[in-house]
This record gives sequence, structure tokens and C-alpha cells, in this order.
Amino acid sequence: MQPQQISDLLVRMAPFVGMFMARLFNVTQDREHQIALVREEMDTIFIFRREVVMKCEASFKNENLSTWNIPQIQRNLELLRRVAFPEVHRGDPDSERGVARVSAKLWRLANHFEALDQGKSSDYPNANEEMVEIRTRLNADPEARAAFAEALTVQSPVEFIGGLLDVVQRWSYAALHDPSMQAEMAGWISFKRPKKTDFHDLVPYETLERDGYKALAGPRTRRRDGFALTDRRFNERQVLYEVDHCIYCHDRDTDSCSKGMRNRKDGSYKVNPLGVNITGCPLEEKISEMHLVKRQGDNIGALALIMIDNPLCPGTGHRICNDCMKGCIYQKTEPVNIPQIETKVLTDVLFMRWGFEIYSLFTRWNPLNIKRPHALPYNGKNVLIAGLGPAGYTLAHYLLNEGFAVVGIDGLKIEPLPRSLTGDADRLPEPILDFKKLYEDLDKRIMAGFGGVAEYGITVRWDKNFLKVIYLTLLRRQTFRCYGGVRFGGTLTINEAWDLGFDHIAIASGAGKPTIIKLKNNLIRGIRKASDFLMALQLTGAAKTSSSPICKCVCRRGSSTAVSPPSIPPRSLWPITPCRWRRSCTAMRGWSRVTGKSGCAAAMMRKSRRSWRNS
Repeated sequence: MQPQQISDLLVRMAPFVGMFMARLFNVTQDREHQIALVREEMDTIFIFRREVVMKCEASFKNENLSTWNIPQIQRNLELLRRVAFPEVHRGDPDSERGVARVSAKLWRLANHFEALDQGKSSDYPNANEEMVEIRTRLNADPEARAAFAEALTVQSPVEFIGGLLDVVQRWSYAALHDPSMQAEMAGWISFKRPKKTDFHDLVPYETLERDGYKALAGPRTRRRDGFALTDRRFNERQVLYEVDHCIYCHDRDTDSCSKGMRNRKDGSYKVNPLGVNITGCPLEEKISEMHLVKRQGDNIGALALIMIDNPLCPGTGHRICNDCMKGCIYQKTEPVNIPQIETKVLTDVLFMRWGFEIYSLFTRWNPLNIKRPHALPYNGKNVLIAGLGPAGYTLAHYLLNEGFAVVGIDGLKIEPLPRSLTGDADRLPEPILDFKKLYEDLDKRIMAGFGGVAEYGITVRWDKNFLKVIYLTLLRRQTFRCYGGVRFGGTLTINEAWDLGFDHIAIASGAGKPTIIKLKNNLIRGIRKASDFLMALQLTGAAKTSSSPICKCVCRRGSSTAVSPPSIPPRSLWPITPCRWRRSCTAMRGWSRVTGKSGCAAAMMRKSRRSWRNS
């Protein structure tokens, strides 16, 4: 089959998978509720955005906005909402949705009557009754009758509805260009426009004068205390904007977000202005297909599409990878934020009733994955994986599904999960109805140790509860075991591994390897590399508010590990940097404002020399 045919088949089959899984877990009503909410948004917010807001520029391009009575236009729209559509006006605090519902209703009525006027057919039910009801309501209100007198005098349905729609269009045009209205509608998705992409100015910044030096600073400063999650991700409407922004290239086999952009002459990958190859998603995930199913509101079906190529999607998505965005067809404007969509699909399923169990089943059985629709039985072969970071746990998943028994080891201590959740040889795991019972606040959770660099290297911008999803999913497999505090080559040697009966050893410890610098005696006792240092901080629980470990250290350079508050809490580390490194001393002055300690690094070193000797 051609790629386009495969994509079309998957898109048509995914809803049936979603329907089956919903019936299997008795969450059909939950699924239908999600579908209804998404379709409501698409039929109101995005109809308004696409058919009214984006087209009003052409309608009024020759008019001078300064001659408009904008306060009167605003009053007319509010009057139209309150009188003609009271069911929309009452009880909805979402102003954007209220305006969008009125606009979408008028747009559909206008299309219906224009089609009939041109001799075409239209299947809008009860259109005449709705038009009469709107006219009656406006006539019954004295203020509305005066404001819409011109529209009420015409008898033609096309002109009457067109006159009311003109009120919405003028208001939308004013909202796009009038500064006061722009500020009021700043957060409305309906008025969001993709910004142009300048590859040489991707990060906004401003230049400041500090201590006689010019410093680059971001446009805003977000101060925080502790390690609580700072990025709650997009809400449903923001994600649907990204879905609507996608043009669904899979039906032309040009979905570069998944497959990359290639030169037609030699088939090589194109290169963007920064010299980066546009390779697309390294997993070739079914991105465009997933967007189309998400647009229909079927999160379970969309998740099934994601997990064909990316079964451990909790470890990817928002804040983790963006190769898909780099490969998006929009190279001159903002790309579609694919990671946000992927993570939203996942979380919408996880937080359904039985959502974790639905995800867990998909890791072992996915009928859309033709190459491996279900896990194979044990084949008698045993594999040892050294390192349980993203590479290690992903390899473990694929080996388990191919029938291998897997033992994973990691140098970092790995906390066990309750037997009630994982099960054992004598009992099955307890099913998880509500994922919220597993969810923990980042600044209160126990550092599980599972996930390698994803656990100890990423701080407050990514939700590490996703690691628990992967961890628990693997622990429930009968042929999987994992052990923390085991260093391959030390605690366990290669010969000992062979003696234990392993048929193969996989080394998956790349991100955990220390970076060796050219510095004399840099491996003597007491010297810690950045990776080991961060791992050790995990074992102390340094990110928890209730913890106050004491870490005395001398930092070689003013690196992010040494002086970055987002990486290490001030109470946990007092970094001391030799004065000859000017960059470090400058950084230390910034640290003095955070820790309350004053003086340059050299002064701090002299001050602590006695306590250092006694430690």
C-alpha cells in the first residue's frame, strides 16, 4: 500500500479502536463527553476565527477605522448577544465562547439563506424558525429595535441575517486593529495570528547594564520558591488552535513533521537557516493522522495512533523533544506546537476513568500497529540493560514485546513502588481507576530514581509524574525486573552477568557518563562530576521543601550545574568558585542576592576555609 493509503486507513480505523476501548473499560460516556466538548469548540471558536475574524480584513480593507464609532459597535454586539441570543448570554463566563457562538450561528444562517437564494440546497434544520425568533426578540426590545432598525426593515432573509453578521464582522475588525480592544482580547485564541519566524532572533531578550557590564536578559523574570511544576501546559482551546493550524499533509505524503523535508533532486534532507537538517520526528510518529483524529475529539483513538511508533509517549512530547516542530511545513511562520498536542492527548486519556489502564493496555496490544499488534510470549532469552534512562527503558519495552526477559540496573537508587500497584507472583496488581491518586506534586514527591537523566537532569518545567507511568507499566510485566544502586563494571561485572544466565548485555548509560575535563587530578577522591553530583542530590531529596542537605563544594566553572538556581535550591548548595574565573565571580554576585551571602567567591572561600578543613 502507498503511504497515503496507509494513513487514510489508520485515520478511518482509529475511531473504532477508541470506541472498542471505551466499551471495554465502560467509559463510553466519558469518551462521548470529550468528543462533544471538542466539537463544540471547533464549531464555535474556530468557525468564528476562520470564517469571521480571518476574513474581515478583506471586507473592510478600504475603510478608515478612525471614522468608526467603536463604542457604538461594542454596544451593538453586546445588545445583539443579550437580546437575540439570551441562551448564549446567560450563565457563561467565557466571553470568547459567547461571541463565537453568536457569530457561528449567524454565519451558518447566512450561508443557508445565500445557498437557497442561489438555487442550491441546504440542510440547515429549522433555519426559518430561528430567523423569525431572532427578528421577534429584536423587535420586542426598544433599545435593540432602535439599534438594528435598518436590518429589521428588510424582509429578505439574506439581507436581514447579513446585516446582523456585519455587526460581528465590524466588531472583529475593530478588535484586530484598535489598541484598546487589542488589549482586552489579548488572550483570545480567536484573534491569535502565527508570528513570522526569524531564525536569527528566535529568543526574545533585552540588553541591561549591570555592574559595568552589558547583560542579556529575558523579557520577564519568573521568581519561584521550591520545585513545584511551573509549566502546566496548554489548555484544551490552546491545543485545538494548534490542531486547527495544521494542514494535515499525510494525504499527500508530505508530512515533513514526521518524515522530514527532502530535496527532490538527490533525496537528501533540507537544511534550515541555522544549518540544522530538517529530519522530522526520529520515530516517524503518525503526527498528522493523530491531529485529524484529535480534531474529531477522539482522544483514545488519537493515542492509539501516537503509540504505533511512540509507545512510551509519556517520556516524550512537551518540554522533551521538538524535532517535529523543526520539520513542520510552516518554516517562515510559527510551526504547529506538536509536542503540546501529543502531551494533551496523553493526559486527556490518563485522567479519564481507567485512563492509566487504557494506556497500559495499548503498550501491550494495539491493533493499529500491524508490525507488532500484541506482545509475544517469553522466548527463553534474557537481556541485561545497564542504565534505565530514556534509552534503557525504551529498549526494555521493545524487548519485552518481542518475548525477551529483561533485567534493568541503574547506578542511581531506584525506589520500589507498592506491591499493590505492581502485583507479584501471587496476586495481580490493583486496577487504577483514577490516575489522580497516583499523581504527586513535584516538590513533594519522593525521588523515584527511575528515568536517569529525565529524573535528575530536568527540573520544574516537565511533569515527572510521566516517569511513574512508564515505571509502573514496566514493573507490571511478568518478565521485567529492575534494580537500583547497581553499577555495571563495579557492583556487577560482565563475567558475573554471563554467570547469572544473561544472553545479551545492552549498555544504555550515555547521558549518565561523566564529562572528563582536561584538569590535573580531576578524578581524585572527593571530586564529583556534574552528572554524579546531580544524582547524589536526588538521593538527598534536595528538591523537597522539607529537606535541607548540606553540600560543601568547590566548582571548577560557573556552569549551570554550579550556579543555576533552577537546577539546585539555594539551601542545598553554597558554590565556591576561584576568583580568577571572572564569569564565575559575576555569577556569584547574582547568587549573593539569592542566598543572602555577600562577597566574591574568593572572599567566601577564605571565610569558609576553617570549616572546610574540619569537614
